[in-house]
Amino acid sequence: MKKILIPVDYSKTSAVAFDVAFDIAKKDGAELIALNVVEEATPESYRISGEWQKSNWEDRLFTFELLKKSKAQLEKLVKDPKYAAVKITGELRLGNPYHGITTIVTERKVDLIVMGTKGHSKIEDLVIGTNTEKVVRHSHCPVLTVQRKPATTEFKNIVYATSLSKEEEVFSRFVKKTQELYNSTIHLVRINTPADFQRDRVVKDAMFNFAKKLQLKNYTINVYNDLAEEEGIIYFSDSINADLIAMATHGRTGFAHVMAGSIAEDVVGHSKRPVLTFVVKR
Repeated sequence: MKKILIPVDYSKTSAVAFDVAFDIAKKDGAELIALNVVEEATPESYRISGEWQKSNWEDRLFTFELLKKSKAQLEKLVKDPKYAAVKITGELRLGNPYHGITTIVTERKVDLIVMGTKGHSKIEDLVIGTNTEKVVRHSHCPVLTVQRKPATTEFKNIVYATSLSKEEEVFSRFVKKTQELYNSTIHLVRINTPADFQRDRVVKDAMFNFAKKLQLKNYTINVYNDLAEEEGIIYFSDSINADLIAMATHGRTGFAHVMAGSIAEDVVGHSKRPVLTFVVKR
């Protein structure tokens, strides 16, 4: 792993994610790319204060001040002595945060994105299309989401919720590399639900063959019963006090996403533990 992208907005959640990204970069000798995207001011930006429109030059002046402030904050972050052990590059962009992230991933050939997430509340569950959800759904590289400061960034116990499909091959290799970096134990798990139940013997044989194909050396095989896959993944991870959850997503979009949802996005939104995701091709 050579380059890690960490989008920053200078919030507490962003700061927690930045520290996690720094620890990973330091461990793996990677470069850290700190990205801040300033959204250009539009008349809609002011409607919350009751003012319907502003002239074009006032919009531009407001945007310029935002860029100036963000540039100073980004330089301060990049030059902070406590992060001196890692090469950090600051990137300041103007536009849409999601598109800014995807553009940097392509331009700089990013290997991993680390993002903060505030999780879901009852109200937030009704909102579709946050930047983090979009990145998790569409990213061409693995995404690590962090909701709160983890107990440790030495990921010694990794829960790998796998479908055992061939499409996961690229991601499974990434999980294995993560295991090797941290000298971890991988806990392969299959969640049995009433709607998708398989016998333990069948599942465990398939998991054993999957682990053998990956040439895993330090792993456990687990079958966990629950009413829903996302809850089963979270509860199983809690039961073994996992440091990291890893899982693939098929990145459904449009009507298919609204109907079927995404187990990975649900886990990202509700898990208190770091979650590593990757979009696989169906």
